[in-house]
Amino acid sequence: MTIELSDEALGVLGDRPEDAVAALRLAAAMKLFELGRLSSGAAAALAGIPRVVFLTRLGDYGVSPFQYTADELAADIEASRAESRQ
Repeated sequence: MTIELSDEALGVLGDRPEDAVAALRLAAAMKLFELGRLSSGAAAALAGIPRVVFLTRLGDYGVSPFQYTADELAADIEASRAESRQ
């Protein structure tokens, strides 16, 4: 994918193109997580950062980490338990 950015936008997002890409990926991941379109793990993968880091950065974007329904939370807890047993 190619996105053209003005010098002004690039200056806001980062001095280097790599910084701008990282900032855009994180912003997109935050918004998609907030909308419930991505899980925190999928959003972290989109942002290219570990899930724990993603979760700690949510407050920087004014996004609540509590996006789960009760069923989703139970499934996530079970998946974490299964992963820790391996």
